[in-house]
Amino acid sequence: MTRRQVDVLVLGGAGVDTIVHVPRLPLQYADSLMIRPGIETRAGQSGDFVSLGLHALGLRTHHLDLIGDDHEGDMVRSLHGDLGIPFTGVPAPGGTKRAVNLVGPDGRRMSLYDADRARDTDPFDEAMVRGLAAGARHAHVVITQPWSSALPLLREAGVSISTDLHDWDGNDAYHETFALQADVVFMSSSALSDPEGTLRDVTRRGRAHIAVATAGDEGAYLLHEGELTHVPAVPPPAPVVDSNGAGDAFAAAFLFGLLDGEHPRRCALYGVVAGAYACTVPSTRTGAIGRDDLLSGVAEAGSVAAPDGSGNG
Repeated sequence: MTRRQVDVLVLGGAGVDTIVHVPRLPLQYADSLMIRPGIETRAGQSGDFVSLGLHALGLRTHHLDLIGDDHEGDMVRSLHGDLGIPFTGVPAPGGTKRAVNLVGPDGRRMSLYDADRARDTDPFDEAMVRGLAAGARHAHVVITQPWSSALPLLREAGVSISTDLHDWDGNDAYHETFALQADVVFMSSSALSDPEGTLRDVTRRGRAHIAVATAGDEGAYLLHEGELTHVPAVPPPAPVVDSNGAGDAFAAAFLFGLLDGEHPRRCALYGVVAGAYACTVPSTRTGAIGRDDLLSGVAEAGSVAAPDGSGNG
């Protein structure tokens, strides 16, 4: 039997964000604006944040992605090195992924991604993916290119798979490729006209036995074994400053619970507690909730519904 040396292998989503604080969203046209507290660039996109969240909760985490031989790539490598998170960088022909995040006073944000930095034809070493997957308990696949091509390899390796579709509309074919090949599917409800219908469609047509739609200050909706459960949001432990990374924090905490044998309803409670914490971290910083604070927050929020249906619904 292969000894699993890594709890979660994270594929994709390594990059750099430039944070721009704006007076409001949507941003009204003006010839120029004076921005305070200023503009700052830092390493950290979806895969980085999931890796950080898992690592902070004590899970053995390895992050794999295409990365450029450029300044942004150095920032990503430094982030992982400083935090002690193993990172394997595959040369990226187009350079390291980058984005601009417009952040409003209420913490909401709008992300503008540089689409020229990644392509679905970018090459990666299949043997490397197989080797890393063979030593992992679980793989979380970010919806960045070219990692949809790795999904069959992960399946062959026998690891369970999760993915986050972010603001999927329930129809886009690119997102659907990930949705139908993962065992656990996360998504935001922000662009869904019928969140419950989308969750049920994903589980009916694909491999997923768990599907979750996060809903901001409404909490999250969990579909498991045909039953839809609403998990209410919890109050953030400090003022909300930025919603960026909240969904990644939710996914990391959910997976922490799942890999520890918790019922999916309790995992969803872990997720809303971690997501609320993430909203209190300034956009110019990278930070994640630790295990003790997570469990304390869960205890304070109250126990989630037990498998027999008791407790919260």
